[in-house]
Amino acid sequence: MPVPDRVTTRNATFQLWQVLLTNRAKRTRAGELLVQGVRPITVAVDQGWTVRALLHDGRSRRSAWATDLMSRVDAPQVQLAPDLMAELGEKDGADGTPELLAVVAQPPDDLDRLDLGPRSLTVVLDRLSSPGNLGTLLRSADAFGATGAAVTGHAADPYDPRCVRASTGSVFSVPVVRVPSYRDLVDRVDAAAPRPAVVGTDETGTVDVREVDLTGPVLLVVGNETSGMSAAWRERCDVVARIPMAGTASSLNAATAGSLVLYEAMQQRSAGITP
Repeated sequence: MPVPDRVTTRNATFQLWQVLLTNRAKRTRAGELLVQGVRPITVAVDQGWTVRALLHDGRSRRSAWATDLMSRVDAPQVQLAPDLMAELGEKDGADGTPELLAVVAQPPDDLDRLDLGPRSLTVVLDRLSSPGNLGTLLRSADAFGATGAAVTGHAADPYDPRCVRASTGSVFSVPVVRVPSYRDLVDRVDAAAPRPAVVGTDETGTVDVREVDLTGPVLLVVGNETSGMSAAWRERCDVVARIPMAGTASSLNAATAGSLVLYEAMQQRSAGITP
């Protein structure tokens, strides 16, 4: 469908963009996502993601950020009525109408996008159900030097706007691949040389994470918020690590636990120390 220069009603074009916010199946079928927020849009553009359309509200005075971005992006620019921009931006009241929104193409879920080389640190997000947790872990993966992330099983969608917001744009910086079949990823890991160590995280782990060598190629598995790793991933782990804790808490939030292990990996790699 051709992209119009102006949208003032909830017409078919608007409805196509609206569904990108709420319908995972249609978002996947369209191969697009709607990006909200200054930082996520900026990171997507800076990382070279394909922008299908830039949406704006037609205001006469724009910020330096919006002016610069609109001059750099080679994509159709569509003026929306302010109420439609606010609706797509999921803004209300004091938050106002966003200056820009971006319709961005999703990359292919190709395992070749994951680096499994000698210095790789790949996070496996196994059946995480919360878009917020998924986005937070992608943000931590970016901050602590992970080279990629695989979302396995029936999990939250990394292109859900709630995940994109929680990642603050890191979903555009770290290669993220949705992998429905556990076996496809395991076969790639087994074929890699050197083969990455598969390190699981769980409160019942037998080894303190500080004693696990995270300096080489690593596949770090973070399981579902309620049930943890699947039986298949647990069986495949070379080691299952635990995070030492004090106090009365019996476990940590999945995003918190994964972030702590990623930080430990960065510390070991920065120091060049093998436990």
